[in-house]
Amino acid sequence: MSGRPLRVLVAHNRYRSAQPSGENNVVDQETALLTGAGHRVSAFERHSDDIAGMSPLGKLMVPLRVPWNRAARADLAARLREERPDLVHVHNTFPLLSPSILAACADAAVPVVATLHNYTMTCAPGTLYRDGAVCTDCVGSAPLPAIRHGCYRDSRLATVPVVAGLALNRRRWWSDVARFFCISEAQRTMLVQAGMPAQRLSVKHNFVPDPGIRRTGPGEHLLFLGRLTDEKGVRLLMAAWDALAAAGDMAVPLVIAGTGPLEQEVARWAAGRPDLRYLGLCDKEECRELTARAVAVVAPSTWLETFGLVVVEAMAAGVPTVAAAHGAFVELIDEGVTGLLHRPGEAGDLADCLRRVTATPGRNREMGTAARRRYERDFIPAVGLDRLVAGYEAAISGAGSREPV
Repeated sequence: MSGRPLRVLVAHNRYRSAQPSGENNVVDQETALLTGAGHRVSAFERHSDDIAGMSPLGKLMVPLRVPWNRAARADLAARLREERPDLVHVHNTFPLLSPSILAACADAAVPVVATLHNYTMTCAPGTLYRDGAVCTDCVGSAPLPAIRHGCYRDSRLATVPVVAGLALNRRRWWSDVARFFCISEAQRTMLVQAGMPAQRLSVKHNFVPDPGIRRTGPGEHLLFLGRLTDEKGVRLLMAAWDALAAAGDMAVPLVIAGTGPLEQEVARWAAGRPDLRYLGLCDKEECRELTARAVAVVAPSTWLETFGLVVVEAMAAGVPTVAAAHGAFVELIDEGVTGLLHRPGEAGDLADCLRRVTATPGRNREMGTAARRRYERDFIPAVGLDRLVAGYEAAISGAGSREPV
């Protein structure tokens, strides 16, 4: 390719606005990055918020259109005829777009790249997590266990259209997408095990804009920032913190910011305790300030994170991270250099890492400095733009020579 400006159509089903979405943020940041670099970007979107305003019949039809939405295919076909983009970048198609949009791209001979933000290519809820533990029952096999366990929204009925979409469209995804962007090597490895074509899976880490604020002192608190769910390790963190508090080992408080299903439980746990502060949902500026004032950011996820924006955001602020030693965290965090890794699911080992990260301010400062260097090397917007455009150009140049999978 000559480095000319590209015409990119971004296809994305936006998540509900009531639920903070890192995926929505990534789509918006990539769009802004491409536009700022002179590329022409347009959006083909649906919004899950729109479901609430549908008629009863419309709501009833949503699950039936999850595997294949003819209207979405027709709408995208019209857009492709009108705009004639160089390629289409697909993010989320669930529930209002469906894989039918891939057929529209194939009909128009427009190459497709797709970012895989989770494990939905092999797991109905996309988490590889069930009943409080990592679950790989559907990896490399038909996703029938998902129906038996009601993995999507704890409902067998709700899981059926999701599984149908997986089963009916698997070959279409694999044949009609020129390149998949995985957001970590850990995710790529799992998806290759699931049978996806390795030659079309490349790793493109998410980038993080420079927050414009960095830690300048030793830090004031430990920080958990994210959704309050079991898979994010909230209950594990609570158990580890209670053990530390009982031993009188912590000189700084724990700050928790976020919302989710465990919000009331966390609020009751933190009420009246001087060693804890629960702040609820904070805006982006508040989150940046909280991160820059942290001794360390804590990410004790019990599920296999596909990336970990909170880790890279901490790096950008010059703050080390304490995280679970599995999933993408293992490749994001250099043990003992940019942060500490604890044994997944073990409250005692998490407590020990929290104790260690606060015990030696000089070592903590060195880890924060190293974390910032890693951010500048691998996760700044300029690096993200180069990798994104390189992936686009490879997909466009190879589109005419692809063989069916």
